[in-house]
Amino acid sequence: MQKINAAITAVHGYVPDYILTNHELETMVNTNDEWITSRTGIKERRILKGEGLATSDLAVPAVLGLLEKRGIGADEIELIIFCTSTPDMHIPATANILAHKIGAVNAWGYDLQAACSGFLFGLTTGAQFIESGKHKKVLVVGGDKMSSITNYEDRSTCILFGDGCGAVLLEPNYEGNGLIDSILKSDGSGAHSLYLKAGGSLRPASHETVDAKEHYAYQEGQTVFKAAVRSMADVAGEIVERNHLKPEDIAWLVPHQANKRIIDATASRAGVSPEKVMINIERYGNTTNGTIPLCLWDWESKLKKGDNLIIAAFGGGFTWGSIYLKWAY
Repeated sequence: MQKINAAITAVHGYVPDYILTNHELETMVNTNDEWITSRTGIKERRILKGEGLATSDLAVPAVLGLLEKRGIGADEIELIIFCTSTPDMHIPATANILAHKIGAVNAWGYDLQAACSGFLFGLTTGAQFIESGKHKKVLVVGGDKMSSITNYEDRSTCILFGDGCGAVLLEPNYEGNGLIDSILKSDGSGAHSLYLKAGGSLRPASHETVDAKEHYAYQEGQTVFKAAVRSMADVAGEIVERNHLKPEDIAWLVPHQANKRIIDATASRAGVSPEKVMINIERYGNTTNGTIPLCLWDWESKLKKGDNLIIAAFGGGFTWGSIYLKWAY
């Protein structure tokens, strides 16, 4: 039987119009542009403004753009995996809400939550349905409305996050392109270093939790930074070595956009020169599940069939991993 790989056959993204600059943040918290830029690499981030708008509203234009680009209808999608840390609501799944909004009447779907590693986990999961022959068209969406869980009085976190969404279509490939290898890891001992303190079954919402601002993202910056540098860099290096790739074999490193210094460390560990690293953190900030597909969207015109891509991510929880992917078009 001919080997089936799961290949990305289309990618598209969406970011809101409103731009929150470092200079505007200076009017909100005690910070400044030089401090933010030197420590994170971020200059601005996009924010979804407007009443009644949620993460699914970021996904709709991203997915509709993808469908138009691929020349297919939403009714051809068989499965939607929506990777997000900011679902529209706990129940139902945002994947189902998205399916209704775009008219994907033949798709089943679910949400996948693995913090900033979610899209990478979702891509690997979606690939299984293609490789098994179960489905022909799987939509993997990564998006977050991080402004909904960001405390704009906390200068340690509000400088980091932005809103955005990206989506890819997975289809069978018989030419050896697509997802070649993946390494995924998690460690629950890091659960309290980056998390929302309230809102789940452990600590349901109450006047007390709202007054204490426990429904915003909280992180221990140094703990997360050290773990991210070590884990993301090591797993990228591991997948490169496991697949016997040399630096000159790698066309692009696609890292999660959390912090420029983490990206630099990952590139160094993988042996990838700076000009081969996809970076857009300066324009979008950390869009959590959206960072990797937004990078692919931004760089799509530069990608060539057969290009070797190394994708790497690290997220709260802790979660991390890397994918070796051969571009298919």
